[in-house]
Amino acid sequence: MAFESNEVAATTLQAICYKRGSLQLLDQRKLPLETVYLEIRDSTDGWNAIREMVVRGAPAIAIAAALSLAVEVFNLDFNGSATDAVSLLQKKLEYLVTSRPTAVNLSDAATKLKEVISNAAATTSEGRSVFQVYIDAAEVMLEDDVASNRAIGSYGASIIQQQTEKQKLSVLTHCNTGSLATAGYGTALGVIRALHSAGVLKRAYCTETRPFNQGSRLTAFELVHEKIPGTLIADSAAAALMKAGHVDAVVVGADRVASNGDTANKIGTYSVALSAKFHNVPFYVAAPLTSIDLSLSSGQEIVIEERSPKELLNTHGGLGEQIAASGISVWNPAFDVTPANLISGIITEKGVITKTSAGDAFDIKAFVQKTG
Repeated sequence: MAFESNEVAATTLQAICYKRGSLQLLDQRKLPLETVYLEIRDSTDGWNAIREMVVRGAPAIAIAAALSLAVEVFNLDFNGSATDAVSLLQKKLEYLVTSRPTAVNLSDAATKLKEVISNAAATTSEGRSVFQVYIDAAEVMLEDDVASNRAIGSYGASIIQQQTEKQKLSVLTHCNTGSLATAGYGTALGVIRALHSAGVLKRAYCTETRPFNQGSRLTAFELVHEKIPGTLIADSAAAALMKAGHVDAVVVGADRVASNGDTANKIGTYSVALSAKFHNVPFYVAAPLTSIDLSLSSGQEIVIEERSPKELLNTHGGLGEQIAASGISVWNPAFDVTPANLISGIITEKGVITKTSAGDAFDIKAFVQKTG
């Protein structure tokens, strides 16, 4: 029976619309004013969609990449051997990983899929059979992402409620980590969604998230769409909001988490974490285990992508008219790294990683080994 992603979420927005042989991605550059889906026919379309921010958010990037190749090979006229099929798939996966180097979910997905197809090739000589195994594996990733997000939401809502005696909580988030950034439901925004469903959310605050405005365009859009009480603030207003006592917790997503807990997320996250630490506001990272990169000892090893100067020089994240002075130089990193000592806990689909009793450090490797 052909897989269809429309069953994933009846009420939440869908960034990824998939059925076997067909993939459409919501063009998030046009939100919130237009809702346009782009047809993705192959891995080249997938690469361009990721690079040009049609789809964004570490989990969604990984799923979109995997499915773009699934659509390509499903529709491909191919008579090669299993070895030929593995070679083709591996090259395409390596190509897709280059679209956004900071998000570990993408490279993690590619590594897992390479292993799946290598194992398949050991049991068959038919190239089409290897393709089918790949397609099945990519579809499982789509299903698993939604289940993981719901678990993250549940664990996150629970830990945040445990940290306070308040009956109603206000939570601040940065960037977009909802159903638009995942296969459905969301990570950090999934935690906010779970708090709202439990009737304990007073208000969700979202930052604009300049220069691409994922907060004002996407997070605000999701909050309004699902009738979650929300307020949009300027990035630079986060500290003042905390000082005024309006924030009970901060929860953000992650593109890559090093083995010591240092976390790469959208630029501006580090500033929010510093403000939270100063004002004694708990600061949580919500991310699936696929966002954890145990090969990195610290955040200093995380490669930070730099975006086009146009995103700062022009309106609409670089797509509109020029507003900055001609000739000015630009530094535009897409992400920053929040040190682990500023993070209260890392919320995953397997539970919350907290600091060890011996000190102010995470033992992420032990948590992964215990729950993996």
